[in-house]
Amino acid sequence: MPHPAATKTVLIIAASRGLGLAMAETFLERGWNVVGTVRAGKRTALHELAAKPPARLEIETVDINVPDEIAALRARLAGRRFDLLFVNAGVANAHPNQSLAEVDTDEFVRVMVTNALSPMRVVEALQDLVTPTGTIGVMSSGQGSVANNTQGKRELYRGSKAALNTFMRSFAARHADGTRAMVLMAPGWVRTDLGGPDAPLTLADSVPSLVEVLIAAEGQAGLRYLDYRGRTVPW
Repeated sequence: MPHPAATKTVLIIAASRGLGLAMAETFLERGWNVVGTVRAGKRTALHELAAKPPARLEIETVDINVPDEIAALRARLAGRRFDLLFVNAGVANAHPNQSLAEVDTDEFVRVMVTNALSPMRVVEALQDLVTPTGTIGVMSSGQGSVANNTQGKRELYRGSKAALNTFMRSFAARHADGTRAMVLMAPGWVRTDLGGPDAPLTLADSVPSLVEVLIAAEGQAGLRYLDYRGRTVPW
């Protein structure tokens, strides 16, 4: 059932497929206006969603690994205000179970830039578009938890998400007297292109609860690291 939030708007960075697309669908179902981003160049499932009623979905283009494109998005959105900014972009390396020493240097840079540096560039660039009592969210992972890393594996991906968590903690420290909620979200292991076919959760298992956690965060200033059920994840 839709929430009484028809005037609320979410900006989802990277909403063309997987978790981001499912989040866009779920926010629309809950009565929100949605602005979702894709990379330029081809029609995506988000375009198909935008063609369906209700007409509350707008599409923007940005490649977050290109700083000039982030700046251009910021310029296009000048004057807009969002109740929630959520940065969903992320990748895994081609051979996820390689040890870090086995990872190609270019692949290391690609994953770290996409998963840690670029999301923070987006947060820094777009933070002032979020309402004072709104929420800034970033898609992290349970694998970004240093405390929970007792099995190893997926070393580069783990490291990139742990770096993202650290950078968000630094951002939160610099804005300690701010009023916005900040959430690092662990969605669980979900069957997407990134999660793979062996993941135990479906999008329907994770995303509706994840969205509810984000909605509930409004008005709670400061940074939290939460899973899709709202439970605190150890740093």
